Amino acid sequence: MRIKASTVFRHVALLLSGLAAVGCQSPQSPSYSTIEISAFNDVIKHWNDQHHDDQQGRYQPHQITQIADNILVYQRANGGWPENKNPLRILTQAELVQQATLKNATDTSFDNRNVYPQIRYLADVYQQTGIVKYKQAAIAGLNFILTAQLDNGGFTHSPPLNNGYRGHITIMDDVMAGVLGLLLEIKQGSARFDFIPDALRQRIRIAHRKGDELLLKLQVRIGHTPTIWAGQYDAETLQPTQGRAFELASVVSRESVDVVRYLMQDDNPTAEKIAAIKAAVQWFEQAKLTGIDMIRVDAEPVRYKYHSSDWDRIIVDAPAAEPIWARFYDIDTNQPLLANREGKRVATLADISRERRTGYDWYGRWPAALLTKDYPRWLNTLPKHLHNQGL
Repeated sequence: MRIKASTVFRHVALLLSGLAAVGCQSPQSPSYSTIEISAFNDVIKHWNDQHHDDQQGRYQPHQITQIADNILVYQRANGGWPENKNPLRILTQAELVQQATLKNATDTSFDNRNVYPQIRYLADVYQQTGIVKYKQAAIAGLNFILTAQLDNGGFTHSPPLNNGYRGHITIMDDVMAGVLGLLLEIKQGSARFDFIPDALRQRIRIAHRKGDELLLKLQVRIGHTPTIWAGQYDAETLQPTQGRAFELASVVSRESVDVVRYLMQDDNPTAEKIAAIKAAVQWFEQAKLTGIDMIRVDAEPVRYKYHSSDWDRIIVDAPAAEPIWARFYDIDTNQPLLANREGKRVATLADISRERRTGYDWYGRWPAALLTKDYPRWLNTLPKHLHNQGL
């Protein structure tokens, strides 16, 4: 799509004037409270990994309007955001011009925990400042989510293009759990979003219900036993499917932990939801690996396309180590599943290239806090008459 030069210049002028106004605040300007930025950790990490020599300055967490203006710079006309843009990074004028030319781009994505953190941040900034553009941008982001939802309730990796694996319904990187968590927050009456019009709020309730019902339906069964969730699903058949070449069709432990945490946020869970949570927790207990550990060792420094490494990972015998989990498990055998960049299944971590060993999390202790803290706490808050549900 061709964009008129006048349109580009208008966007640039608005962006520069807005950022200049923020940057030239006088000592009498309002002092705002810091807003938590940890929700951006994943996109910031990916930006830093891909731009390891970037010397551009960064805004500090208390500079909330500057950060929010950055988020507006990256927001596309469809209301969404491209992945892996660091909202703390101070943009040059040339970069502002470039982003203005990309206003109508369709490079939006939920990948790497994207979109819903920007919406929450903008809502928080609006609540402190009352500046309408932040409320409007948050509402545009919510409309993007509603437009991106499939008829069956699912959310894909990277709408609207949805090419290749980006068109699969996605659990990886908390796409489904993250988006639905935002919709649930609004549905449950969060004061952060008290500005949302009633008509939009009703659409959000409907979207949440559809997505929530689908998520429960997607819980993988081995035989007749419910387990956890696959990394991705075919958008039409709803069958577990392959993502990237090394992400074979399988159940995924890391993101399933966050699915369970999302399900536990419901303040009025159904019997079906309670059963899904309990089944997943039981699977985590049964799938833990003992007697081994994954450790980091020093290695020759090397720069890969997406990250740098002066270390490597190896699996060692460790009888006293805390339990560990593989990220992926075979759907049929429930055994750890690993693959290389060529999509070939391999037997051990050592059979994967160092680039993928250090650039991807194949093992971890993601379920540990869920099992020892979150789940017991959730059980204690569950009304007594519901404790036997799902048994």
